[in-house]
Amino acid sequence: MSVAIISEQIRLRPVTMDDVEAVVTLLNACAVAEMGAPEYTVEDTRSEWQRPGFNLETSARVAVTSDGKMVGFADVGDTAPIPVRAFVWARAHPDYLDQGIEDQLMDWAEERAKQVINRAPEGARVVIHSESLNTYEPGLRMLKNRGMTYVRSFYDMKTELENEPPQPQWPQGITVRVANYEQEKREILLARQEAFRDHWGFVEQPFEESLKQWQHFIENDVNFDPSWWFLAMDGDQIAGFSLCWPKTDHDPDMGWVGMLGVLRPWRRKGLALALLQHSFGEFWRRGSHKVGLGVDASNLTGAMRLYTKAGMSPYRQFDLYEKELRPGLDLMRQSVEE
Repeated sequence: MSVAIISEQIRLRPVTMDDVEAVVTLLNACAVAEMGAPEYTVEDTRSEWQRPGFNLETSARVAVTSDGKMVGFADVGDTAPIPVRAFVWARAHPDYLDQGIEDQLMDWAEERAKQVINRAPEGARVVIHSESLNTYEPGLRMLKNRGMTYVRSFYDMKTELENEPPQPQWPQGITVRVANYEQEKREILLARQEAFRDHWGFVEQPFEESLKQWQHFIENDVNFDPSWWFLAMDGDQIAGFSLCWPKTDHDPDMGWVGMLGVLRPWRRKGLALALLQHSFGEFWRRGSHKVGLGVDASNLTGAMRLYTKAGMSPYRQFDLYEKELRPGLDLMRQSVEE
């Protein structure tokens, strides 16, 4: 039940690191209302706020009542070296919905997001992106009321392993091994960028800057364990990869295939399915019988067919919305043929 308040009593203020525990409490209240379970940890949120290029003071706001109670949060993600979009996220505490707090936060976030325009390549199209669980009416209503338009959906999928998964059938000449993260982090990121070049929304970024951001997220993730990173090798070349996590924050009993990709020369040979089955087998052997992953529902390379074939099914859907800040040439990948 919403608490009756007057939106004019709410003010927005910058966020500091001292706010992290209170913000996580707020965000988890929002996550429970939206998705049915907590999604945030202090460790991950602190890492997000400390990521390269992110300025907490200028890129996040909390909404507080006159007596200091935190009732809303928003941030703007635009840390890509070549930015053509800003990801905006805003939520009001579920007890304070529809009181104007979401509008205050989004007014601030959209104005802040316009800074991307000055940093984007000349003539490039610049947009705001935001998302909501497709069944969460307050989130969808907020985005539609802001004049944002639906772009596409993303699924979280899972499988329950009731029996030992089938043995993978590797293409001729392919072997699989555990990655050596410390020695191979550059090569793995290069392979990841090459494989994901054909994903919707891909924008080529300077490698060293991407490596710095990638390392920050990986090495500050308390669930990161390099023994769960598997490389498919063709001689000394990475042909594909399955980078897994032993558990997720929203479900500690669920393992997670964080990134699965096959580079172009090795596609359409069954390698992606083999990597997925190998990963399932490792989860089974290590005692995890529930495995999930995230995927673009309209994936350009047919990932949905692969995951469905492997016995996975969606358990929640997030809808992505967009607002154009500046028209121009769209630098984001739209098709595999580009």
